[in-house]
Amino acid sequence: MNAQAYRKRVNELLPRSQTGLMCLKAFAVGGLICCLGQLIADLGRMYLDLDKEQAGTLCSLSLIFLAGLLTALGVFDRIASFAGAGTVVPITGFANSIVSPAMEFRAEGLITGTAAKLFQIAGPVLVYGIGSSVIYGLVLFFIGMK
Repeated sequence: MNAQAYRKRVNELLPRSQTGLMCLKAFAVGGLICCLGQLIADLGRMYLDLDKEQAGTLCSLSLIFLAGLLTALGVFDRIASFAGAGTVVPITGFANSIVSPAMEFRAEGLITGTAAKLFQIAGPVLVYGIGSSVIYGLVLFFIGMK
């Protein structure tokens, strides 16, 4: 078999890329999560007479609670397998990354299981997020001193 025939055979056997479909699913589900958050904030402002900051807090808390609850019920994983990166809207993805290891290691006990593994995934995100914001703040501080 020559190189051209081999290349043709490989192209026939390779699975087709689903990138476009996965991007569309991620966009749709991420958009729905964001729309749900906006709906919660708007309802808080209209019916609970909250100001903009309080409505934002209600939205954040509600999305964190819903993501944690859906993770505990096993629904979030099914949504994530369908939508891929669409569920990584920062607040819901963070809630999922906290709840998942806590549930997985709860059989090992409260301290050595749940508490020890709680920030296994989210810990590096916090460390690098806080660290980079401190560096950014220092750079801005020293640039502004001129």
